[in-house]
Parts: sequence; C-alpha cells; structure tokens
Amino acid sequence: MIEEFIELNRSEEEINMLSPLTWAYIGDCVYELYIRTGLVETSNLKPHKLHIETIKYVKAKAQAELLEKIYENLSDDEKDIVRRGRNAENHHLPKNSNVQEYMHATAFEALIGYLFLTKKHNRIKEILAK
Repeated sequence: MIEEFIELNRSEEEINMLSPLTWAYIGDCVYELYIRTGLVETSNLKPHKLHIETIKYVKAKAQAELLEKIYENLSDDEKDIVRRGRNAENHHLPKNSNVQEYMHATAFEALIGYLFLTKKHNRIKEILAK
C-alpha cells in the first residue's frame, strides 16, 4: 500500500517526541486511504457513492466505536499512544459529534498515525481488519 511510496527518515525516538495531534493528522489520512482503498477493491460504486460509504467509517462516532472495539487487544504501549492522543489539547470543536467522541476519534487517529510513522504497517492492518 502507501508505505511502499513514502520513505520516512525519523527515528522512533523522534516520532515519540511529536505531538499526538501530529500523529492524528497522519492517522486521519492513512485511515481514510485504507477505507477508500477497501471500498474500491470490494465494490463497483461510483465516486459519489464511494464518498457516501467512506463517510460512514471516517466520521468521529465510527472511529470512537472502533477504538472501543479494539482497545482490549492493544498492547500497553499502544494504549499509552491512545491515552496521549485522547488527552491532547485540541482547540478544534467537533462539527458532527460530541466532544467525547471527537477525543476518542483523535486517539484512534493518533494510534494509526503513530503506527504508520514507526513503520508498523502490519500492525495497522491487524487493527483495521477487526
């Protein structure tokens, strides 16, 4: 997938020093690309319908629910990443969700972004396969 096209040159220590909101920024994109790719591979929908289906998965409520579903299967280190993402001070007010859903969605995106930046692509696939 995308990891074949992007070469990241930061050490895990440097990535740990990034803001959890930076992880979430990357995670949002990686997760949406995963969903879009999956829909293109498994359906014959036209672009507008693809977009409508994608929204069902990438909205804050769906991401918060996914985090809840996978949380017990995360390692302690991954749970720490989630905690840091959830507790990151974000001044953005959610448009289509409540604050708690938005915080949990940000935590989920932070986890995906962190795993992507640290080149743990197989772990992302394991998590998203659930």
